[in-house]
Amino acid sequence: MTTQPGSRPLRVVMFVYNDVSRDSRVLREAASLVAAGHTVTIMGRPSDPEDLEVGTEHRDGFRIVRVPVPRAWRVWRRRIRFPWRTGRWIAWRMSTALRRGPAGLPTVILFVFVALAMAMLTVVRLALVLLGRSHKRTKRDPSFDWLMRWRFSVLSWADAAAAAAPQADVYHGHDLTGLPAAVRAKGRRGGLVVYDSHELFLESGSNASRPRWAKLILGRLERHLAAQTTALVTVNRTLGQILAKRFSAQRVVVVHNCPPRWSPPPSPVDLLRPAAGISADTPVVLYHGGFTRDRGLLELADSMLEPGLDAVHLVYLGYGPLDGDLKARAEEARSGGRIHVLAAVAPDVLPEWVAAADVGAMPNQPRTENELLSTPNKLFESLAVGLPVVSSDFPERRAIVMDDPAGPLGAVCDPTDVKAIAAAIRSILDLGPEEREALRARCLRAAHERWNWETESARLVALYDSLALELAGSRTGEAVAAG
Repeated sequence: MTTQPGSRPLRVVMFVYNDVSRDSRVLREAASLVAAGHTVTIMGRPSDPEDLEVGTEHRDGFRIVRVPVPRAWRVWRRRIRFPWRTGRWIAWRMSTALRRGPAGLPTVILFVFVALAMAMLTVVRLALVLLGRSHKRTKRDPSFDWLMRWRFSVLSWADAAAAAAPQADVYHGHDLTGLPAAVRAKGRRGGLVVYDSHELFLESGSNASRPRWAKLILGRLERHLAAQTTALVTVNRTLGQILAKRFSAQRVVVVHNCPPRWSPPPSPVDLLRPAAGISADTPVVLYHGGFTRDRGLLELADSMLEPGLDAVHLVYLGYGPLDGDLKARAEEARSGGRIHVLAAVAPDVLPEWVAAADVGAMPNQPRTENELLSTPNKLFESLAVGLPVVSSDFPERRAIVMDDPAGPLGAVCDPTDVKAIAAAIRSILDLGPEEREALRARCLRAAHERWNWETESARLVALYDSLALELAGSRTGEAVAAG
């Protein structure tokens, strides 16, 4: 891919609030833009919060710069969380200022206001604790800490990352955690901002369980920042429609999270069964990805106890907070040694691992709007290697799995019903050898023809071509006006 005639290569800086190493979407987008002739720098952060050094890595033609979260946020977070403990610090600052005589008077006045603010904050915190107790919640209000973490961690990092970023034509913010840095970089140096929203951020994961008042605050921030963007990129059609309406976005580009086209090797090697200690002829259902609450992982384990799946083994391949729960479940007597938990593997070898399974399962639970609208990476990663899928019967997923022109690419089910999950798995495993081979071939063909990064990234490159033309035109107009 190359830039369009008449456009010119752009300097692009991406912002993502993680260490970038596992973020396949960000890495693929950066590589595609580099292949199109643009210069790309990714601003991330170290995985170790104690790492205070700015680190640089060169990869696939682009540069990754990891900027640590400023340590000062921790001090202020403690002061905000425990305002009643700041009295001694305030008194020390005021006494130090008083010893300076008249020159210290502005500092004294400032800390009088700080003392008043901390007193008011103490009252607010106390009210939140009492309110939480009345609703049988924990003594500490997690939503308040969530907002403080945003103020003194995410936004502090945004300032630091924007300051450390090189001059660019386009600042590309990934998710709401990366968007503030992109907008602040634009404020410092000019240029355009692209918002890459991977999901409905405030309805995803633990964010979805925050109280309405807390989400309203961050929702207002997101709308304010989105109003300063030139284009919105997101992961599927329905999300694009919702976000376009929410932010009044005029330019929306959908780029699904598909991997590149993959062809099976002439002599494939089964890496999955030996790692799990499973015999070669054993049917395997695979879940790969994050071990988090809304993914239906325990419901999937329960489905293995249903009739007709007695000889089937379930493998979890990944990492996350439910790792201990899954391992405990695997050790239970009722699991019969048929559940296995394996650590995540590197992205470059993942296709071979996934291809060895018989069914790829992803029964995400309909607990949040974000889950209902999701099209997870593992869906496309499964199809990419010809692995039939069993997925939640959600609109976007149904359209991909069941409405393929050549026929179904697996089955969908009610993810809250263990019997329905089991029935969907059996519908694939019970096929005859020729039918299963035809199904796998259909999945691989669909991935090669439609669901692949080469197809999806073309829309991202086209967006940047249009931005390059617009920037070239605006600069030409400015030059003519100046002349």
